[in-house]
Amino acid sequence: MTNRRKHYRIQYPISAYTFPGEAHIRQVGFDDKYMRVELTDGRVLSVPLSWIPTLYHAAPEEREKYEIDRRRTMIIWDPDKCSINDEIRIADYLGAGNGARRSPARRTMEPRAKYAARRQPTRGKAAAARR
Repeated sequence: MTNRRKHYRIQYPISAYTFPGEAHIRQVGFDDKYMRVELTDGRVLSVPLSWIPTLYHAAPEEREKYEIDRRRTMIIWDPDKCSINDEIRIADYLGAGNGARRSPARRTMEPRAKYAARRQPTRGKAAAARR
């Protein structure tokens, strides 16, 4: 028996494909079961609300009181503006290889001082070293 390799014609060059980079949020929406996040590269992420207890147990109108951080990678609920105190990193819901994952215990209910520090504009190498 001879080991012959089959050669197939490649229909499209690698340059014709799209490979997503870092996820950036375009917009966020909610229904009774899911938080839907549209990303700037066209992907749509549907996260079950049951995965995020603070959102699952919140009133629908409170879920809508979110902000998107300046890097467009996090959804933040400011406890001064609504009854939810939470922040969600989209990379945490995209699976392995999409950024460092934080445990849910560290993600939810972070102290207000940490929340305020994240919202301050940062510049330069010193700021990058703090991240």
